Amino acid sequence: METLNALWTFPAIVFSAMLITWAAECGQFFISQGLALAVLAWIQTLPEFAVEGVIAFTAAKDPSKMHLITANYTGSLRLFVGLGWPMVYFVALFFRKIKGKKTGPWVIELEDEHAIAVLSLLPALLYFLVIYFKGTLKIFDGLVLSAIYFAYLYLLSKMPPHDKEEIGDLGRIPKYVMQFKPPVNIVWITGFFILGAVILYFSAYPFLNSMLAIAVSIGVSQFVFVQWVAPFLSEFPEKLSAFHWARKVNKAPMALINFVSSSINQWTILVAMIPVIYSLGMGKIAYVVFDEHQKVEILLTIIQSYLGFLFLASMDFNFFEAAALFILWLVQFLLPGIREEIIWVYGAWALIETFRMIKNFKKKKNAFQVFLRLSKEYWKKK
Repeated sequence: METLNALWTFPAIVFSAMLITWAAECGQFFISQGLALAVLAWIQTLPEFAVEGVIAFTAAKDPSKMHLITANYTGSLRLFVGLGWPMVYFVALFFRKIKGKKTGPWVIELEDEHAIAVLSLLPALLYFLVIYFKGTLKIFDGLVLSAIYFAYLYLLSKMPPHDKEEIGDLGRIPKYVMQFKPPVNIVWITGFFILGAVILYFSAYPFLNSMLAIAVSIGVSQFVFVQWVAPFLSEFPEKLSAFHWARKVNKAPMALINFVSSSINQWTILVAMIPVIYSLGMGKIAYVVFDEHQKVEILLTIIQSYLGFLFLASMDFNFFEAAALFILWLVQFLLPGIREEIIWVYGAWALIETFRMIKNFKKKKNAFQVFLRLSKEYWKKK
């Protein structure tokens, strides 16, 4: 019976994510671009929050499900960096060639404001190293991660607003909604969000159980199934939005930073939610203890994201970097048994890129320099 629930829960999760994404895309017209992308990323990942919340609550009641707590968010984060970022680059490159642009080396050039999103990855990753080494996730850790996220939002709020996107840049349904004037379009946006949230509420728990049942029936590890299938389904609309932006080529930086914002969101707020939900399930203040397998998954995710951060720290993203992130993700996906070896590959490469960044820190444009300049300009205006 639980296996059959997949027939309605899988499409329900995708549909709810679509509704939430449409609402978020329309909502960006009411605030400036930088903050809009952060809010958009947060709303788009609500399905991830729902699934992760159900997993944490279930694990509190059933200790045999504890190993699943890290599965969903580590898989989601690795999909962002290993599949989402490269997808943006290669889609933009493909449509750039179709439009008759030069076919030589091409990079996605990030805007100055994007330095805030890129740099905000770093404190989250550094604190997650603390969580990794102590092997536990407590409510206090959630408070620290939440503080990092709100600091990120605060910095974005201090940036000058950009021109609003044209309605023509939206997909068909959001474009239709934004043709109406307030308050009609606001009613549509609110309706999408509420309907998406209601569908999530009723489908998240049976969705998780149907995934676990299918994993058992086909002989696949429940951890692997939750790690890849759940985030792939819930992130599908987000990847669709990124594809839509990337194919316009000039919107590729925005698509890329949308994924970065989603990553920051999940490294901070989503993970911060886990010990709270887990404690509610236990009926007392409690904390999550990671086993060795979970720690390997966490470390692999940290190092992959750190390498991605180093690539974007140069304020651009090129063919070689996109291809490398995709190939390394594909290898670990197809050959899960060599994940510990992949950690060494990521680690060695990240070490080389770190030394290169330090060596060229003052010679080449980077996110640190851009952020310092933006900060000085902001305080001069004050």
